[in-house]
Amino acid sequence: MKAVYVLQHVPHETLGRLESHFGAAGVPWREVAMFRWQTAETPWDWAQLAGLVVLGGPMNVDQVAEYPFLQWEVGWIRETLRRKLPVLGICLGSQLMAKSLGAKVYANRVKEIGWYDIELTAPVDDPLFGALSERYTVFQWHGDTFALPAGAIQLARSELCVQQAFRFGTNAYGLQFHVEVTAGMVDQWLNEAENQRELRGLDYIEPAAIRRRLPSAMGEMEILGQQILSRFAGMCRESGGVLSPGRVNTRRATGGNGEHFFPIP
Repeated sequence: MKAVYVLQHVPHETLGRLESHFGAAGVPWREVAMFRWQTAETPWDWAQLAGLVVLGGPMNVDQVAEYPFLQWEVGWIRETLRRKLPVLGICLGSQLMAKSLGAKVYANRVKEIGWYDIELTAPVDDPLFGALSERYTVFQWHGDTFALPAGAIQLARSELCVQQAFRFGTNAYGLQFHVEVTAGMVDQWLNEAENQRELRGLDYIEPAAIRRRLPSAMGEMEILGQQILSRFAGMCRESGGVLSPGRVNTRRATGGNGEHFFPIP
């Protein structure tokens, strides 16, 4: 059975809302804890890969001495793109995707943490972004950005960060923002010790203000996320990642080099 593989860089950054969209589409998936992965070999058989999701994380793409899996992922993403399989890179994942395409990844002029407006620049016929409104509020947590890769199409921008989303080919997407988060995830991220240390060094970021905006901002972002995430799940289903009827439950298993979450009968 083909499955979507999800590359996780820290325990608290997970699939979030995308998990329910995979479930609704009947798409099997496995989550690989890259912070425990010990080999450059892929966690999958290429013939069984239906798509790839690369999540966020606090590291930058060039910290390969400290996090060797980052350079492995660049190669894996490049091969997945070559095979024209669906790819979704979120935050760090979008930066790794940009790097795999030869684009420069560098520090943004300001860290974006919290709720920010983005402007969609996507073509009206884009498979994920098509027919959406021009502006949305989204959740951000990043300090780096990237140049638009050669051959890619810009899908979103903002005043503080020019590259907010891009598409490469017909089914590979890089999103700088976190459209996958739930309200619970936002609260958890704000409570993470490492994140709190970062926030203490940024006097222009107010965690209390981020929490106050949660109900209204999350409601607006859900409109954007519903379309993007459901359509990406549909792409993965069309790529061959589909369960037999009734096989949409999940269980947790720990083994090998990373923790996998996967559908079972």
